[in-house]
Amino acid sequence: MSQKRPIKIGIMGGTFDPIHNGHLVTAEEALIQFDLDKVIFVPAGYPPHKEERKSLDPVERYLMTVIATASNSDFEVSRIEVDRKGPSYTIDTISEFREMYGGGTEIFFITGADAILEIITWRDADKLAGMCKFIAATRPGYCLKKLKELHVLPYENKEPEQGKPKIYIMEIPALAISSTDIRERVKEGLPIRYLVSEGVANYVLKCGFYR
Repeated sequence: MSQKRPIKIGIMGGTFDPIHNGHLVTAEEALIQFDLDKVIFVPAGYPPHKEERKSLDPVERYLMTVIATASNSDFEVSRIEVDRKGPSYTIDTISEFREMYGGGTEIFFITGADAILEIITWRDADKLAGMCKFIAATRPGYCLKKLKELHVLPYENKEPEQGKPKIYIMEIPALAISSTDIRERVKEGLPIRYLVSEGVANYVLKCGFYR
């Protein structure tokens, strides 16, 4: 009898302010390309790297993420960072999921390429490199020079040197959509339909967010 492969989960981290269709396409693409069992969206509570702009309340961002992902049975949403007191650090989140799912589970942390470039500034970055693999989602035309300096690998390649982060590039055309642009469109009274899910668009309008 063949041995079952380890469980493979994707952790989709982000502020999701708001969550948009680029995020959803990214999660679906990672699910297929990396043969994941599921993708867990983790809205940031109080992200330490985004203190320059006050984000929408974490619970509101969590609710929008639930609305956006509800129709896909391969997607889950976790409150792990929303309920955590103080700043949200990736090392704490990955540690909790590692404890929850066990050491044999493969964990892929999915985030934007810009966030990956900050990896060397993250808390316990060396320890984090040994706990999970990273999927760097990029838009077409994104300059990969700095990513290659972080020893980025095609998924099929050999494992990197000991202690080096395992980072795989995944190009997503829909990432031309950005949360910043969506907030600006709402502020200017422009439509956001088809940039975000219908449920999120209605929720933003109903609650008067980003006005």
